[in-house]
Amino acid sequence: MHQLTEIALIATIALVLGMIMTRLKQPAIVGYLLTGMVLGRSAFGFVEDRENVEILAELGVLMLLYLIGMELNLKSFMRIWKTAIGGVFLQVAVAYLVVGVLALYLDWPWELTILLAFSLSISSTAVAVKILEDIGELHQRTGNIAIGLLIAQDLAVVPMLLIVGSLSGEALNVPILLLTLGLAIAFLVGLILFLSRRERIHLPFLKAISGHADLAPLFGIVFCLGLAAISGLLGTSPAFGAFLAGLIIGNSQERKSIVEATQPIQSILLMIFFLSIGLLIDITYIWQNIGLVLVMLLVVIVGKTAINIVILRVTGVDWRSAFIAGTALGQIGEFSFLLMAIGGGSGYVSRDISQLMITVIALSLMVSPLWLLTARRAQTVAAGQASNFQLFWNNAYGKETVAVVRAAKASKGYLKSLATGKSAHTNATAEDDEKTATSAHTEGSETLIQSEDAASYQALMEQERGDSGKDKN
Repeated sequence: MHQLTEIALIATIALVLGMIMTRLKQPAIVGYLLTGMVLGRSAFGFVEDRENVEILAELGVLMLLYLIGMELNLKSFMRIWKTAIGGVFLQVAVAYLVVGVLALYLDWPWELTILLAFSLSISSTAVAVKILEDIGELHQRTGNIAIGLLIAQDLAVVPMLLIVGSLSGEALNVPILLLTLGLAIAFLVGLILFLSRRERIHLPFLKAISGHADLAPLFGIVFCLGLAAISGLLGTSPAFGAFLAGLIIGNSQERKSIVEATQPIQSILLMIFFLSIGLLIDITYIWQNIGLVLVMLLVVIVGKTAINIVILRVTGVDWRSAFIAGTALGQIGEFSFLLMAIGGGSGYVSRDISQLMITVIALSLMVSPLWLLTARRAQTVAAGQASNFQLFWNNAYGKETVAVVRAAKASKGYLKSLATGKSAHTNATAEDDEKTATSAHTEGSETLIQSEDAASYQALMEQERGDSGKDKN
């Protein structure tokens, strides 16, 4: 395939899937991940040369950190920094404890334990913000708490990248690592304190490009890549320099013009980054290990949500805010892809573990909005003080349960008719009878579902079981 045709195909599919996801109230990044899955080797195999994609994806990582740095509201963060930083510290500690127990049982290397703990403790800023915005909590107390945690996680990503990057080397020099990490954290904290205690700074060298719309985006990219290169030469991560560049621009008087000028370039590079992650997802692996993948996905989302809620409650957050914020942060973040990519280039992460983690991370991003919807409905019913489990389940998921029972019953009847070889006329008559019974049953069941009496739900289930017994006879 010609390279230009390949680029056009990638851009078109990414655009279409991104639009579909936004219509479904999902972040566009989910569409980009699906694009990579569709175009990868395990599906249609349209993208064969990954080298060019990986180079652009590395630029996308720098742009992601640059963008996050520009979007940080340091003054708002400083008002809740104790809760946010304490919460993130506990998240990492609990993740390390849980993974450490598994590591002892499965004899994993300590480097892998650190990598997995870091990866599991991070949530997705893009997905969480989108979810909170959709449910109207972004600018409420719940949103402020969640955003504070996300900002603290973004800040924690910088030392995480330094640590994981140092673990990938042949020989680990602990004193040099601690010195580099200490200097980087000290510089970052000092810069944050400096920027948060004064009005927006003025960058004098921006006067030279003021009034030149064509130079503004170029300056934004050069400033990001320049500090990233300097950071790399000094022995820290290039991502650290990109984040610092965003932090400086984001707290300057010229922030608005630079953000508007560089936004289109950032959007394209970020699309390529998530597309490159989608290329790593092996559909064949998912199909062959579907049970393991689903179990791990459920354990990660439920476990992380529970840990988040407990940690927020421990730090003094009220129950409602802790529940919504903890559930909104129940997925694994996009920076975990980067951490796994760095770890995957070393010798302590096997291909199976890397593939499983990348798959679970991607799926957690996709199902996160649905998970929040399900959890909030359960919380609403629980707040109504349901007297027993049957009443709780009836009020929360009664309609879905009845729909599943009817679908299973209809499928069973259809398969039975195929097995017995009934005539088309008999099947049509049976279908008409089924529709009549279903219509009558629906009229009665709607009242039962809306009722808050547990006996109603029990009667409904007994009726379904009775109908099923008649079919057997």
